[in-house]
Amino acid sequence: MKIYLLNPPYMPHFGRGMRWQDTGRGGTLYYPIWLSYAAALLDKYYQIKLVDAPAWNWDKKDVLKDIEKFKPELIIIDSSFPSLNNDVKIAEYIKRNYNSKIVLVGPPGSQFPDKILQSHGVDIVTRYEYDFTLKELAERLDSSQDISSVRGISYKENGKIIHNPEREFSTSEDLEKIPFVSKIYKKYLNIEDYFLGSSLYPEVQIFTGRGCPFQCTFCSWPQTLMGRKYRVRSIENVLDELEWIEKNLPQVKEVFFEDDTFTVDRQRVRDFCDAYIERDLRVTWACNARVGLDYETMKKMREANCRLLITGFESGNDEILINIKKGITVKDIKRFSEDAKRAGLLVHGDFIIGLPGETRETIRNTEKLISEIKPDILQVSVASPFPGTEFYEWCLRNDYLVTSNPNEYLDKNGHQKSIIRYSEVKEDEITEEVNRILKDYYLSFSYVKIALNQVLRKNGLYELRRLLYSARMFLRYIGGL
Repeated sequence: MKIYLLNPPYMPHFGRGMRWQDTGRGGTLYYPIWLSYAAALLDKYYQIKLVDAPAWNWDKKDVLKDIEKFKPELIIIDSSFPSLNNDVKIAEYIKRNYNSKIVLVGPPGSQFPDKILQSHGVDIVTRYEYDFTLKELAERLDSSQDISSVRGISYKENGKIIHNPEREFSTSEDLEKIPFVSKIYKKYLNIEDYFLGSSLYPEVQIFTGRGCPFQCTFCSWPQTLMGRKYRVRSIENVLDELEWIEKNLPQVKEVFFEDDTFTVDRQRVRDFCDAYIERDLRVTWACNARVGLDYETMKKMREANCRLLITGFESGNDEILINIKKGITVKDIKRFSEDAKRAGLLVHGDFIIGLPGETRETIRNTEKLISEIKPDILQVSVASPFPGTEFYEWCLRNDYLVTSNPNEYLDKNGHQKSIIRYSEVKEDEITEEVNRILKDYYLSFSYVKIALNQVLRKNGLYELRRLLYSARMFLRYIGGL
């Protein structure tokens, strides 16, 4: 059986794999990471093709031409909340012109399976984590068996929509069975197409674990895709992949661990670092970390060639941090930032404007905190209440949503815009404040010193290339405001 996995056309540089989906203000383009993991599992058993239309600037006609050439029996289409309407239309376009089963995957499937299946293009929808679901589904379809026992799918049968029972989330043992996603990147994609504003270029993104046990109300992945159940690959398995990358993708300058929080288990992090050093690996790595990580662990990470921590600080106001169940304080954020810099790690600080309790005063609190901790890389996002999250339900109950349609979360250029209206700060002001904070930070004389310190580090030439590319894309972004 031939299987075609499609990251469908939408806006150029649109990243469905990003936590805040948009077209990347700083030039960021994520790998189609979840789709690639499904591809890694299916590639063991079937003839597949993985296509990334946004990275290749393909339109729907390019895709159809490629499908007609490959002749798949099963087509899998990735989706996200802001692109859902577009993705369903792509499915309908393909269905009108090519006869094949079409499966839609991604977070929208867990929230809108009925709506999606009312279209004339999608035959089957996966709900939540989907790589093992797709493997079982492909096995049944390939042998012309009934799919009624495949957990985690919804589908149409004789005009009726059927929801099979939920599938249990994967286990740590399951994650060991998935071949290295980096092999899929090498085989089907061009790694030079992808860019993270915080990573050395070129980079690859992998998972060492899935699920997040923390309770942040706004975060979509744990609530609409991967769950809060925390499971991990063995340290040996992760190191084997790093070793494979070093040998087979020598141009890669950094590996980014896309786990929601790589530092959940500090002992695992320390054991990983010891084993990394013992293997004498060289490739630089970075990860998502959580405030509360101790200095000694950070120091060990730096010794093991960790370069940077991406951390969700979210707000400079303690009340907002309580409202979103973040489980940290402003004091904790300051301590974390100081420890990370003392350990020699770069800090990419993530903040969000528009969270529950936001006022003009709390925005100033956030701005003040940013000026105090001076993150090496600053990301400020518009608060997007994705369906299925506690944040979305809160906004809905309190009548704060300008629209409940996630397809309207982006502007005409594919950038985030606020769809939340509070009594004091309205939707346009929230978006404007995000842009203003970013401009004030990156276009200030004080940031020159911060950037220079990055260039003077190890891999300074690659740091400079990253900074210049991000700066060029950011200036293009603000020039279009």
